Amino acid sequence: MPIVLIFLLGSLLQAATGEWPFYGGDAGGMKYSALNQINRDNVSRLVPVWTWHSRDMHRGAKAGLRGKQSAFETTPLYIDGTLYATTAFGRVVALDPLTGQERWAFDPHVDPNVGYGDFANRGVAAWRSGKDLRLFIATIDARLIALDAGSGKPAAQFGKSGQVDLRKGLRLQPRTKSEYEETSPPVVIGDLVVVGSAIADNQRADMASGEVRAYNVRTGKLAWTFDPLVGTKTGAGNAWSVMSVDEARGLVFVPTGSPSPDYYGGMRKGNNSYANSVVALDAKTGNVRWSFQTVHHDLWDYDVASQPAMVTVNGRSAVAVGSKTGNLFLLDRETGSPLFGVEERAAPRSDVPGEESSQTQPYPKLPAHLGPTRFEAWGPNEEERKWCADTVSKLRDEGMFTPPSLRGSLVFPGNVGGMAWGGVAFDPSGGTLFVPYNRLAAVVRLVPQAELAAADKARPDWETSPQKGTPFGMQRTFLLSPKGSPCTAPPWGVMAAIDANTGALKWEVPVGSIPFAGNRPELGSIALGGPIATAGKLVFLGATLDPYLKAYDSETGKELWRGALPTSARAIPMTFLGPDGKQYVVIAAGGHDVPGNVQGDELVVFGLK
Repeated sequence: MPIVLIFLLGSLLQAATGEWPFYGGDAGGMKYSALNQINRDNVSRLVPVWTWHSRDMHRGAKAGLRGKQSAFETTPLYIDGTLYATTAFGRVVALDPLTGQERWAFDPHVDPNVGYGDFANRGVAAWRSGKDLRLFIATIDARLIALDAGSGKPAAQFGKSGQVDLRKGLRLQPRTKSEYEETSPPVVIGDLVVVGSAIADNQRADMASGEVRAYNVRTGKLAWTFDPLVGTKTGAGNAWSVMSVDEARGLVFVPTGSPSPDYYGGMRKGNNSYANSVVALDAKTGNVRWSFQTVHHDLWDYDVASQPAMVTVNGRSAVAVGSKTGNLFLLDRETGSPLFGVEERAAPRSDVPGEESSQTQPYPKLPAHLGPTRFEAWGPNEEERKWCADTVSKLRDEGMFTPPSLRGSLVFPGNVGGMAWGGVAFDPSGGTLFVPYNRLAAVVRLVPQAELAAADKARPDWETSPQKGTPFGMQRTFLLSPKGSPCTAPPWGVMAAIDANTGALKWEVPVGSIPFAGNRPELGSIALGGPIATAGKLVFLGATLDPYLKAYDSETGKELWRGALPTSARAIPMTFLGPDGKQYVVIAAGGHDVPGNVQGDELVVFGLK
């Protein structure tokens, strides 16, 4: 059966059921809905219908507690007339889709004051066998739990009393609870549930190992393990973002991050082959079918941070893979070969003793890189612009792959730059990819271990990490003027539409605004959270620092509607057809962890008035 016809049949089925049964809408992470009841002609009539409060909020170290504040980032599933949402604390809640009333709630009793670095939970995965529907959640304290979707009770036959301890059986064990977390939902393929991990950055060379593991959905028995850095003494290289599956081909697509530590690789020479890659695993065995590396020997925290998206390119089955670099690679789904070609370009060499940076880095020939690869100093006035330019003149600045240095290096588009964890959306009817892209430069310095304590005292506003087991600690910060303005030329956040069949840019628009920069929409905002596309010719995006869910015309990029939220939304929206026959759009408004932004816990549902 032709691939385009398969997409069409899948879209018709989704339109008929109106469900959102996977985190990314479908198993392949397209983030697309065939519903069109809400469309560009009537989207201006969207209004809030109901809200639900999670009540799970950790105030973080600023409130005298340990670790970061929690983040409400759930994307609910909608299956069989019920919404299934999660909280940062790992509570799973079944909600009535028309009223928000709780039908049941499961509490895994996570200790919120352990000191988690990324305190979030983005959702659950579902598995069905006949009339049985089971939900799987991976909690921040690294447990994989199976629940009966009808009652919310743990599936007793799974693991030990319904759960598996994911800290056990690793090649390199975590030393503290906060070093090894779970923030993204697992994926299900056949009778296996597959899970990755979130591992703290920059603490040691031998951080916990980043194995991806598959468990039997009924028993919790380990089926296979894939270790991206097997045979080394290095940790991480883990899959902290969302995986995708191709059930017909029996493949699991794994996005991996950088090996430990991020900014010094003298202890892990070579390309670190399966790190910073998309790896296609055989779902039955865990063996590698193919892999493609987006960054060689990462020294910049340039993870593959977003879910690989199963797309079609000129009728061929493909996968779209975005990186924090801002490069978007379109690869053949069966072989991993680039569909538009990739060229290896010369990269700057490290001047740090013991470091051997890669001589080249890969760039796709198409699509073109989104945004500039070289930094341009900016400021809202000449005083701040000059400060930014003078500061950068003292740094090492040789483009996107400038290695970290002792004097300080500019990192652009930055460690939250390029394509962040929200990923892309794909409209199969038009063959269009919708890609949010961040531009926020940072500065990173390597500091000899003997000088690290003094450097930390001298720069208290910088993030300082020890990188134990290496000669150098690390300091980094976003490049902001003394008055808090980004030194990067705006727009700081955009969304682009790319023709997947040609690689051409269709349109690009700034998205959102930054409150402390005067809420000027032409400046844009960084986006942490992703878009969804619908057959109503709409693209919905929260994600930005301003407190709105926005709808854009998918053919022009014009903003058509914005719905006010109690705070900003650091999450991916979803849409469903309710039991009343009406379409709704849902977003979690949890706020961003930036100065002046309000933390929130509200799930907000919009419908047509």
